[in-house]
Amino acid sequence: MTEKFPENSEPAIWWPKSNVFLGRKKVKTQGKNGCIEDLEEVIKTKDSEDYMRLGHLALKANKILAICGPLLTGTAASGCSTRINAAVSVPQLPRFRLPVPRTPLRFVEELNLKDGLTSTVPLLENTRPDQCEPIESKTTAAAAKLYAILEAVSDRVEMHKNIGEQRDNWNKLLLNSINMITLTAATMAGVASAGTVGAPLLALKLSSTLLFSAATGMLLIMNKIQPSQLAEEQRNATRLFKQLYSHIRTTLALRDPTALDVKDAMEKTLALDKAYPLPLLGKMIEKFPENFGPAVWWPKTQGSPRKQHKTQGKNGCSGDLEEEMREVIEVIKRKDSEDYMRLGNLALKVNKILAISGPLLTGIAAAGSAFVGHGSWAAIVAVTAGALASTVNTFEHGGQIGMVVEMYRNCAGFFTLMEESIETSIQQRDFEKSEDGEMFEMNVALKLGRSLSQLRDLARKSSSSHVDGSTIDEFASKLF
Repeated sequence: MTEKFPENSEPAIWWPKSNVFLGRKKVKTQGKNGCIEDLEEVIKTKDSEDYMRLGHLALKANKILAICGPLLTGTAASGCSTRINAAVSVPQLPRFRLPVPRTPLRFVEELNLKDGLTSTVPLLENTRPDQCEPIESKTTAAAAKLYAILEAVSDRVEMHKNIGEQRDNWNKLLLNSINMITLTAATMAGVASAGTVGAPLLALKLSSTLLFSAATGMLLIMNKIQPSQLAEEQRNATRLFKQLYSHIRTTLALRDPTALDVKDAMEKTLALDKAYPLPLLGKMIEKFPENFGPAVWWPKTQGSPRKQHKTQGKNGCSGDLEEEMREVIEVIKRKDSEDYMRLGNLALKVNKILAISGPLLTGIAAAGSAFVGHGSWAAIVAVTAGALASTVNTFEHGGQIGMVVEMYRNCAGFFTLMEESIETSIQQRDFEKSEDGEMFEMNVALKLGRSLSQLRDLARKSSSSHVDGSTIDEFASKLF
C-alpha cells in the first residue's frame, strides 16, 4: 500500500524510467528547442511548485486531523466512569488446500476447431526486428495531429467524469454530516435546558456551542463552492467532450482532415477547458455572480456579413430557407432564451437567500446555546434556529438548487450557441465553407427536437405573428 502519511509530499510516478534526458546538454545548444526549454522552466517554477506546496499543506492538515480524531475519542472514553468488558469468540475457519500445478501454465498453441480439425499456431520466437516487413503509414500530418487531439479529448472525458463523481460525493457527505451535527447540537441544547445544573450543564452547553460553530464554518465553505453545481458542471463538461470526441471521429472517418479541422478541434478543446475548469482555487466559476449569464463553451467565430440573396447558392441555401432560419432565430430569442434567463435569475436569487440563511441560523443557534441556563429563551432560540438551519440546508443542497442554476445556465448557453451558429451560416460569404442547405436544416431540426415539417410550421407561425401583431405561444425547442 502506498504510504498515506510520508514525511514529505512527493509526486506520483506511473511511467517507466528511460534514458531520454541523457543528452540534455546537447539539446540546449539547438535553437529550435528554445521554446520547449522555456515551457519546461515555466512548468517547474509555476505549476509543479504550486501543486507541491498545496500537497504539503493538504498532507499536514490530514496528519493533524488523523491524530486529533482518535485522541479526542480516547479522551472521551477515559472520562467515562462505566467500563464494559466483553469477550468475543471468533470461530476458526476451516482450512482449504488448493492443488497447485507442478508445471507452469503455457500459452495455448493449438486451436481445436468444432469439426475436429487441429491447426497449429506458429510462434515467432526467433524473429528479428529487421526480418519484419516495414508498414508504410498513409496518415497525413493533419490526421496525426487530429489523432493527438482525439487522445487528449478522450483523457478529458475520463477526468471530468471522475471529478464529477467526486464532487457529487462531496455534496452527499457534507449534507449528511452538517445535518447530523446541527441536529445533535440542537438536541444537546434542549437536554441542557431540561433542569440540568452544574458540570453536566456546562458540558452540554459547551458541546452544543462547538457543534453549532463547526456547522457554521462548514456551511460557509459548502455554500461558497456549491458541490451540487460543481458536479453538474463536470457532467456538462463530460457530455460536451464526448460530443467533441464523436465529431472528431466522424471527421476522420468521412474524409481526410485538413489544417482547418485541426485548428477548429484545438480551439474547441481549449474553449471547453476554459468554460469548465478542473481546479477550485483561483479558477472556479463564480457561483453567485451579480447577473445571471449563459454558459459559453465554444470559440468565438467571426462571420462576414453579406447581402441577402434570393437565388440558390452553392451551399443549397435558398432565400426561403434563409428566411425560415431567421424566423427560427427570432422564436429562440423571444421564447426559449428569454424564458431560461428568467428562470436562471429566479433560481440564482433563491440560492443566494438560502446560502446566507443557513450559516446565519447556525450562528444564531451557537449564540443561543451559549446562554442556555440563563432563561428559557436561550434554549428556544438554539433549538428553533438549529431545526430551521437543518431544513434550509436540506432544501438547498438536498434539493440541489446549485445544480438547477447550472442547468439553466447550460440551457441558455445552448440556445445562444444555436443563434450564433445559424447567424454564422447565414452570413457566411464563402458558400463552399457552409453546410449543404438541406443538411443544415435537418441539423437545426434535430437540435430543437423537431421534424423538418414542424420546423417549417414554426417559421410560418412566427412570420404570421409579425403580420398579425400577435405573440407566438410556442417554444422553438421541444427537448427542454
